[in-house]
Amino acid sequence: MNEVCDFIRKCGVYYLATVDGDQPRVRAFGTINEYEGKLYIQTGKVKDVAKQIAANPKVELCAFNGNEWLRLSGTLVEDDRIEAQAALLDNYPELKAMYQPGDGNNVVFYFKDATAVISSFTAPPRTIQL
Repeated sequence: MNEVCDFIRKCGVYYLATVDGDQPRVRAFGTINEYEGKLYIQTGKVKDVAKQIAANPKVELCAFNGNEWLRLSGTLVEDDRIEAQAALLDNYPELKAMYQPGDGNNVVFYFKDATAVISSFTAPPRTIQL
């Protein structure tokens, strides 16, 4: 878990893929947090991405550090606890101008049944179960 979270955090930006009907949607994300042994992301509840996750919580993200790339696939589960929202925002204080724990818009999700694969052109892939 720590290796996956650290990899994504060091990349700064990763790309999250969701499904919108029969159309894939990919967008840049920047929030990642480990809380209570789970890997979390954050977005706004009013955004299309949150609606897509609610309709189909199976997602995949991809992050690249210049030498290796990580693909993480799994199911996102909403955690509506104020504590989980606050823990993530504490690591991204710049977002506190837009989101507050319990504001009705801030939403955090954790990965369930997730698998990460770290790959490169020079080494065999490594698989990590979360």
